[in-house]
Amino acid sequence: MAATSDPENVARAFIDARAGKTPLTVYPGAFPQTMAEAYAIQDRAIALDGRRVGGWKVGRIAPELVDRFGGNRLTGPIFADEIVDGAADPAMPVYADGFAAAEAEVLLCFGEVGPRDYSIDSVKQCIADVRTGIEIASSPFPEINRHGPAVTASDYGNNKGLILGPSIPDWQDADLIHMPVEMFVDGARVGAGTMEAMLDGPFGSALFLIDTLRARGIAIAPGTWVSAGAITGIHEVRPGQRAEALFDGKIRVGCTITSY
Repeated sequence: MAATSDPENVARAFIDARAGKTPLTVYPGAFPQTMAEAYAIQDRAIALDGRRVGGWKVGRIAPELVDRFGGNRLTGPIFADEIVDGAADPAMPVYADGFAAAEAEVLLCFGEVGPRDYSIDSVKQCIADVRTGIEIASSPFPEINRHGPAVTASDYGNNKGLILGPSIPDWQDADLIHMPVEMFVDGARVGAGTMEAMLDGPFGSALFLIDTLRARGIAIAPGTWVSAGAITGIHEVRPGQRAEALFDGKIRVGCTITSY
């Protein structure tokens, strides 16, 4: 397909499908061919949606696509009204006829982010909290992840919510990279891993997000969350199932998957 020439129409189609809880059996336009085109659609959708953005998810671009798309990560907004406290054992709705998955992730909360340039080490200075959590990925387009990162990014990065788990004690000195993480669906372990596989780790995701949002003219307000990337994989779920992540063998966060 040729590059999309009308970000507004694509953005409106996704917003209408999300609001109407109706599946999109085909992509609502021409596939975006670059991340710039994808973010143009995303930016227009955020403006049309009107809700406050409370965080951003960061996902990985497959190694074989890095050269084509000019980077190894993508991002999408997480709306404030879809960020929930995991202590309440929340029910998280997904698009049952679209795509739905749960991902164990480390969540970083930004404090003040000034205009200075950051490095992978100094970016920690603007992080106020680090928590465990689960990202809910869901889109009314069932094939959202089958056509490359630009398509994924164009629909909010395939995000549908964020569950805030307990904070990681003494995270500044903790060995986050080697912390074991497991993911369970209906009590069965579906994935396990550490942040060693996450490129340059969760703080690399924070650095990527600062640079990417600056380039798009988007400020990062104090209290903004970043879901730093799937640690154990992308685990598809369906309504009625329970998803639970276990961090360091002792910190649990979970939810029930529901349908609209």
